[in-house]
Amino acid sequence: MRKLLPAALTGLLGVQGLTAADLEVSVEIPRLNVAEYHRPYVALWVEKPDQSVAANLAVWYDQQTSKSDKGTTWLKDLRQWWRKIGRDLTMPVDGVSGATRPPGVHPVTFRGASKALSALPPGSYQLVVEAAREVGGREVVRIPFEWPAGATAKATGQHELGQVQVTAKR
Repeated sequence: MRKLLPAALTGLLGVQGLTAADLEVSVEIPRLNVAEYHRPYVALWVEKPDQSVAANLAVWYDQQTSKSDKGTTWLKDLRQWWRKIGRDLTMPVDGVSGATRPPGVHPVTFRGASKALSALPPGSYQLVVEAAREVGGREVVRIPFEWPAGATAKATGQHELGQVQVTAKR
């Protein structure tokens, strides 16, 4: 019996190692030609086909504002994220929340062993990226993808977001 248990555990660990995958996301934030530029708040999450939330990946917001609100007051402008996830959170959230990003392309890798993705069963999902900014607008980009491994998928926003790309890799 003692010899069978380590062998069984090794077999289970081997199966988990085969299914481990990473989600690579690239988000482009365009520079707007406006007199007063503000970095956008951005939220990234994964939805199931029924549009319920499967994983909350990241929220980039202004963490350097006054100590009384720490920028959380404006998180409500990320309307879809706020209604589905945000209103139930106390910010900051370890491993999820972070500072706003400047214009440019921002690659982020979410490890399959992470809390957000470890319980995600194989199947079809959508990466949802929402951006909102002061003296700007609001935009949502949805990209269908297969988990744990599928081809690279891309979509391009019209104003607040540039190209968004997602790849699930083993």
